[in-house]
Amino acid sequence: MKKLISLILALVMTLSIASLALAEKPIKIGVVYKQTGNPFFEAGVRGFEEAQKELGFEFIHNGPADSSNEGQIQIIEGYIQQEVDAIAISANDAAGVVSVLQTAMEKGIKVISWDSKVEAAGRNLNIDPSVAQNIGRVQVEEIAKQIGYEGQIAILSAGATMDNQNTWIRYMQEELEKPEYEKIELVTIVYGDDLTDKSYQEMQGLINSYPDLKGVVSPTTVGIAAAAVAIKDMGLSGKIKLTGLGLPSEMADALKDGTCEGMYLWNPIDLGYVAAYASVAMVKGEITGAAGESFEAGRLGTKEIMDAGDGGTFTLVGDPFRFTPENIDDWKDVY
Repeated sequence: MKKLISLILALVMTLSIASLALAEKPIKIGVVYKQTGNPFFEAGVRGFEEAQKELGFEFIHNGPADSSNEGQIQIIEGYIQQEVDAIAISANDAAGVVSVLQTAMEKGIKVISWDSKVEAAGRNLNIDPSVAQNIGRVQVEEIAKQIGYEGQIAILSAGATMDNQNTWIRYMQEELEKPEYEKIELVTIVYGDDLTDKSYQEMQGLINSYPDLKGVVSPTTVGIAAAAVAIKDMGLSGKIKLTGLGLPSEMADALKDGTCEGMYLWNPIDLGYVAAYASVAMVKGEITGAAGESFEAGRLGTKEIMDAGDGGTFTLVGDPFRFTPENIDDWKDVY
């Protein structure tokens, strides 16, 4: 009888220790970004690192070298095998990763998209950097002012399948239909696939193909930086106007030498920070990702979850900020 009691006590103690160990196991997040070596996403990782210090989770991060959908799928499959608790992804192809992310969700892994969303069927929540309509609008307003509301413009985008790029461009096109832009002609949209060399070549192609080109909008940090170099190399700084979404650290020289008069971006550190807080809240069961819920995002306060109109939900980080020659020194060493 004593042996039986001892065995029962030992079993209870073993189960208690195992339960305690399980309870103390930190949450693990697998972060997927569009491309390795991209300073924007390196800054985003800094946001995850900041949140990690505050929340105590673990995270791993990776992205394909070639901005491919296939590369992201391979990374996601690896995260599923590692049994992460959540996947936070900036998608190269909104539809292309849905199937593999559904597999993750079936295994209990929470999926949060950030920066560039996944289609609703493949995510629990999307973290938008800003309102897409405003992002598109401000870039059109900027290039219009720079070219005097008259002339040919082009768009140098990232990848043709990137949801955020396509959404912003759609709003740019809608903005251009307003009467005040009737003398502006959007001649073409080209894609540099978020590769520096290809974006540079596409910018050269625009200059050679459209001798009357007055301005270029590049809503991608890789594209705008490459475009600035191409414009400067061809001696056209100030003659072909440039705006878009750029990193202050990469665009400081272009802003100072007149190649770019003004550009926009949100803070990618904040974007990663909010994505981390949302991931942890979802894994803990504090939110499910349903419209009407809210969660605390540390120093950025309470974030409300809203209907995205695509069958899924989203929350916002903040509005895009305008960088100019006058304020770039305040930001160039930040990110």
